[in-house]
Amino acid sequence: MKQIYSEIIQFRGNHYNFGYMQGEKLKDSLTVKNRERQWKVRKPRFMVDIDEVKSAICTFAPGILDELLGYQEALKWPIEKVLQEFGGYRVEYVKSGCSILTGDHFLIRNYDYHPKTYEGRYIVYQPTDQGYAIIGPSQRGTGRMDGMNEKGLAMGYNFMNRKQPGDGFICCMIGRLILESCATVMEAVEMLKEIPHRHSFTYVVYDRSGETYIVETSPRLVQVRQANACTNHFEMMKDENRHHLVDSKRRLDVIESERSGLVNAYDAFRLMNDRNRGVFSDLYSSWAGTIHTSAYLPRELEAWIALGGDQEPVKFSFSEWLAGKDLELDQITGEVDTDIPFVHMDEGAHWSR
Repeated sequence: MKQIYSEIIQFRGNHYNFGYMQGEKLKDSLTVKNRERQWKVRKPRFMVDIDEVKSAICTFAPGILDELLGYQEALKWPIEKVLQEFGGYRVEYVKSGCSILTGDHFLIRNYDYHPKTYEGRYIVYQPTDQGYAIIGPSQRGTGRMDGMNEKGLAMGYNFMNRKQPGDGFICCMIGRLILESCATVMEAVEMLKEIPHRHSFTYVVYDRSGETYIVETSPRLVQVRQANACTNHFEMMKDENRHHLVDSKRRLDVIESERSGLVNAYDAFRLMNDRNRGVFSDLYSSWAGTIHTSAYLPRELEAWIALGGDQEPVKFSFSEWLAGKDLELDQITGEVDTDIPFVHMDEGAHWSR
């Protein structure tokens, strides 16, 4: 078993200063060094049009552009490099897993992906210029793979396919845009209809109303349905599905068969995080191993997270943090059954190894 960690980053202030602080932390880090080596092996399959990216970000959450400029100032990089690394627009994506379950005032999410991409940062940010405060793990610096905002809107996404990519935002930036700018599930649904999508993903949004919306998206179409569980296949846009759906359907069947017997959020968390229940995955070398399990309780404004399986969740009161009480921890720890290096903590976390 491999011991892993996520750093907890807390910040209150404007977006530019938030970006500058993160850039200072990343300067000369293993994350940056490993990513530079990753780019040498996996050449980018996209172009960065500076004006187009800036315009796209400002349409939905202009504060994030200020955050990117803060990164640039701290890292002393050209803006093209900052946008390539952290802008979240027109970036290629590969296969992954992920499962999401909602219930009586909770959203539980397994994030299944490859260790060499996991940056190990759990961020709690309260902007003072514009946008909502957010709690959750980050991806590609500015993005969020799941999270909850101060209004009690929670979000997670599941990969579907990368066929015929279009010009648009990648999943983790879309997650950030939703949480930054939307107060309710209906606002999130409307944004997902409007936003340009790079790849095909399903976004699950849930808020204090107890309503869950599952938004199936691709560069070509967006469809909306209501359900309480989602894995890695479309139910409405079936023409967009991958050919191999056996494991996705198996995990969904497990969740659906167990859901009626779940009494509370903790029961749901155990279903998703226990390695012997059929949802948690150890397929790290196949880009589909469960790295973290997150839970969001909008009514209480509480967030939970565990790294690896068979773990007790670390619980945070987001409501107390919003009232000014800082989180006491500076790190979340756990363990996973793999020897693959993680990009934020190991030398050699690049594709030539």
